[in-house]
Amino acid sequence: MNIKQYMQEMGQKARLASRAIAKADTGLKNKALLATADALDAARPILAAENEKDLANGRNNGLDSALLDRLALTPKVIDTMIEGLRQVAALPDPIGEITDMNFRPSGIQLGKMRVPLGVIGIIYESRPNVTVEAASLCLKSGNAVILRGGSEAIHSNQAIARCIAQGLAAADLPAATVQVVETTDRAAVGELITMPEFVDVIVPRGGKGLIERVSKDASVPVIKHLDGICHVYIDDQADLDKAVKIAVNAKTHRYGTCNTMETLLVAESVAAKVLPLLAEEYTAKGVELRGCEKTRAILADAIPATEEDWSTEYLAPILAIKVVSSADEAIDHINDFGSHHTDAIVTENYTLARRFLAEVDSSSVMINASTRFADGFEYGLGAEIGISTDKIHARGPVGLEGLTSRKYVVFGDGHIRD
Repeated sequence: MNIKQYMQEMGQKARLASRAIAKADTGLKNKALLATADALDAARPILAAENEKDLANGRNNGLDSALLDRLALTPKVIDTMIEGLRQVAALPDPIGEITDMNFRPSGIQLGKMRVPLGVIGIIYESRPNVTVEAASLCLKSGNAVILRGGSEAIHSNQAIARCIAQGLAAADLPAATVQVVETTDRAAVGELITMPEFVDVIVPRGGKGLIERVSKDASVPVIKHLDGICHVYIDDQADLDKAVKIAVNAKTHRYGTCNTMETLLVAESVAAKVLPLLAEEYTAKGVELRGCEKTRAILADAIPATEEDWSTEYLAPILAIKVVSSADEAIDHINDFGSHHTDAIVTENYTLARRFLAEVDSSSVMINASTRFADGFEYGLGAEIGISTDKIHARGPVGLEGLTSRKYVVFGDGHIRD
């Protein structure tokens, strides 16, 4: 296979399809989504058989249990995929929405219309359910998409792609609206991220190495996040019962997600009260604690934290803890060492909470809530394409609106400029 030619042809097809899907009405897009859900439901035996090929290859290639778990298309995962499609179909269609209408002194009326981005390239690893999530959001937002999944999920992704093709055909929409790259050759990624004439934006979903490579080599704009170094700060005016619940949930609800807390900051005046309570909970759940000197003076069993710990995304049952002298120190620490993902404060001081919201430079900032809420589903976006720590063009969980842009629209009645 000539990879360059293959990817160029995919790009050309996607560009043509993007023009058709951009003008498709909401009913047609929803029909395609719901037909895809029905096709997935009918294809359960085929999905299971193709997924087993990937799982067998993974076991033979020494994939660890966590990666195999992410790869598995269990009945529950298929149920979730189907439900996700139906949820996206039920969401309001953002395309064509006109806002900010106002009359200018000249007499023209000016507004902004929401429009698709065009062609989106998505590169992801392991989880074949991403194929459905990404396709559904791109389709509903009027975009064509080229999906390049990991080689470890090639059979699963191709089986899902056939279901999506059935959904598109049922709505008489172009098959090239959703294309899944059929080759496992890594050169396909290099081509996809360097085709600005065909691709309008790239979304990498995967490990840090993948995202760094795409960000470095792409000549197409990238929506990305590199790390999820999330913090919870327990203030000296915190309700300690709330603080314990939030800090335990933020760390232990799930370890391998980007919105899991990796560093806990505690005000010095309450550290001696709250840290032993937290340590008991964390120890019971098998969490390794790494602390600063002040933390270790309270928790003798904590491992000494290094400078590297403050900027590490563990994705594991490990937690760095730092005792801080003030909210100012906590905010400075978050802005210096965080990844601009999600950070929370626990406090009953409303004025300080407002300061924290204003001064912490992250895509999600929370008051008295677990960082685990930073999620497209929890935010009411349906599925999400990812969580962006960029500032342009989308920030935070990226749902339908994040896959659109806006253009100015002008209404006149024979108006000319003097």
